[in-house]
Amino acid sequence: MKPGMILMGAVVLSLALRLCAQEPWVIGPFTRPADVNPVVKPDRNARFEDPILKTNVHWEALHTFNPAAIVRNGKVYVIYRAEDDSGAMEIGGHTSRLGMAVSEDGLHFKSMEEPVFYPDEDGQKAREWPGGVEDPRIVEAPDGSYVLAYTQWNRETYSVGIATSKDLIHWQKHGPAFLGASGGKYDGLKYKSAGIVTELRHGHLIAAKIKGKFWMYWGEGTVHLATSEDLIHWRPVEDARGEPMELLQPRAGHFDSGFPETGPPPVKTPRGIVVIYNGKNEPLHGDPALGANAYAAGEALFDAKNPERLIGQLEKPVLKPEEPWEKTGQYAAGTTFAEGLVWFKGHWLLYYGCADSLVAVAMGR
Repeated sequence: MKPGMILMGAVVLSLALRLCAQEPWVIGPFTRPADVNPVVKPDRNARFEDPILKTNVHWEALHTFNPAAIVRNGKVYVIYRAEDDSGAMEIGGHTSRLGMAVSEDGLHFKSMEEPVFYPDEDGQKAREWPGGVEDPRIVEAPDGSYVLAYTQWNRETYSVGIATSKDLIHWQKHGPAFLGASGGKYDGLKYKSAGIVTELRHGHLIAAKIKGKFWMYWGEGTVHLATSEDLIHWRPVEDARGEPMELLQPRAGHFDSGFPETGPPPVKTPRGIVVIYNGKNEPLHGDPALGANAYAAGEALFDAKNPERLIGQLEKPVLKPEEPWEKTGQYAAGTTFAEGLVWFKGHWLLYYGCADSLVAVAMGR
């Protein structure tokens, strides 16, 4: 072998070893189980007596997508966004409610007949009607209760709402996550997509405390950070200018060139906090291997002792639209929009929305 070839081989090997050394923190890789997906589909026959309209509605007639996931009593519970057949035939034009599906194996699900979370004649109606409640993320609290972070959408403005439950069926709404924070400076902020940091304990992902506080990565467009003492009331972490600190931003030429958006609840591991997030591909300056405006899931690693410090970030997505059900639906550009992550029977199960229309699952180790 010629000296130049030996040198080139050494460079390639060195690069490969360096890349491997940088990536042992990654959750995954993810593969799609055969003959399973999509795991949740719309049911045009499902009916629900809406407490605001005072009439029966086909609450999941059009789309079921963007799921949260939690393990409870040896089963996987997926809480998904369901859109009815009201309103304009466009994205965001229907009323969304949250349905729930249950599985013994994490792969085959049976949906409940009625939604478990929805706009009601309550203190949050003005924020949630008529657009609805959307895109949930869920964590188990240290006391065994559950905390839901979801989007409140009234077709004019939106925010992250917080709700709690002891059984996943009966919920108490607490209103916007940042309401009253920093003297009320965030009360009018439009914000969505919030994942509370968890850690694996006794086989369950439980909300984790770092430096005596709970932490939450949030945001669409730019990923930010917030802290809480009680998992209900949150305060954005600010930079020196008094603005929400920016942790992840768009990267030209990458799958997240349009913007990054927080995915499922991040996981604190011995190597750091793994944040699975969703990236939108910018049409002109994005990843040429992806379609224009497609959503794919990536991963980043933050310091577990200093959650705002970015340690590593993958160049390529860990899950991207490839299958027909991921590229056919109301969002034709294609999505693998990750929102639910559980550790179940020795595997990571990642639940994601497909083209704003269906729910699917991918499996990792």
